[in-house]
Amino acid sequence: MNTYITSDTHFGHDREFIYKPRGFNSLYEMEEKIIENWNNKVNDDDIVYVLGDFALGMDEHRLNNIISRLKGNIKLIIGNHDTDKKLDYYKEKWGWKIEIVGYATVIKYGKKSFYLSHYPTLVSSLEADPRHCPYNLSGHTHSKQLFYNDMPFIYNVALDAHNNNIILLDDICVDINNKIKECLKYLK
Repeated sequence: MNTYITSDTHFGHDREFIYKPRGFNSLYEMEEKIIENWNNKVNDDDIVYVLGDFALGMDEHRLNNIISRLKGNIKLIIGNHDTDKKLDYYKEKWGWKIEIVGYATVIKYGKKSFYLSHYPTLVSSLEADPRHCPYNLSGHTHSKQLFYNDMPFIYNVALDAHNNNIILLDDICVDINNKIKECLKYLK
């Protein structure tokens, strides 16, 4: 079983400012590519944390079609576009596949602690040793940069920063470790 993380899928969000910067000419084209990329990585028993803004602006039929095609078990962190009505619908219709986690959660992986939230969150002091602090995994900004404000402990998991792909938690750890090495060069 693998753990993947992503954010800001924005299924159903039919606005050019969402799909055009991601390289698509339509919402449909974006959705189909996200589903394809997702299913090329994820197995049915894998966990996928979606850190907010999963879906909006679509009828139940379209929403059900998308959810039914996604592999894995989804753990949803609430984002600014995840309404109470939509969350209730996920619980009622898709509770076996989508777990509403809340506005944030902490997971431990290896020797690292991760604070998962939709919004970038400062979880450590700027003076902390980046090898031994908690790391925030977040989205929301639609930035293409991997690290929010170049801080090694706030990692951007949004599709925008990962060529419309979800990210294996192991790969996130590699990116963070590489960033830490880069930072430590300047501390010596």
